[in-house]
Amino acid sequence: MSPMPYPYDAVEPARTCQVAEAPEVPTAVVIQQDFPMYDMPSLMDGTFAHLAEALAARGIRPIGPAFSLHHRAPVATADLEVGFPVDTPLTVDLELPSGYEVTGSVIPGGRVGWISHIGGYGGLAEKWGAFTEDLGERKEQMTYPFWELYVTEPHPDMNPATLRTDLFSLLEPRS
Repeated sequence: MSPMPYPYDAVEPARTCQVAEAPEVPTAVVIQQDFPMYDMPSLMDGTFAHLAEALAARGIRPIGPAFSLHHRAPVATADLEVGFPVDTPLTVDLELPSGYEVTGSVIPGGRVGWISHIGGYGGLAEKWGAFTEDLGERKEQMTYPFWELYVTEPHPDMNPATLRTDLFSLLEPRS
């Protein structure tokens, strides 16, 4: 697997808020508008369980962990993309056995703020709040989209306290 470029290739978690220039990265994603937050596990499972195999059949490989990219703050529903960063842009749409349609997209390039969350997914909202506050204290202005890289692949026998999720937000350019 070709590694993702910096800052996505960080081996060690970012325990404090970081700011970096990030390149655009091609992705293969399922795009959903107004998707109900309560049904998020079915979207994630229905995508991640089948996507790598569907891409392999096209000669395309994931180059990093699964992610979700949000185009607005989720409340009862979300406008988001879920999928994988890939080594080759996806130029045709694919249908997964789960019925979801996969299309090519990108994680945008530019200035990003990022930090790592170690622990279960239930703690992500609190980490996002602290991350947002840290960026504000640095006089950074967050903008959309924002995304999560699920660095640790979950499995049934794991301890949720060991999960690593890297949080990213696009930042306003500096003049």
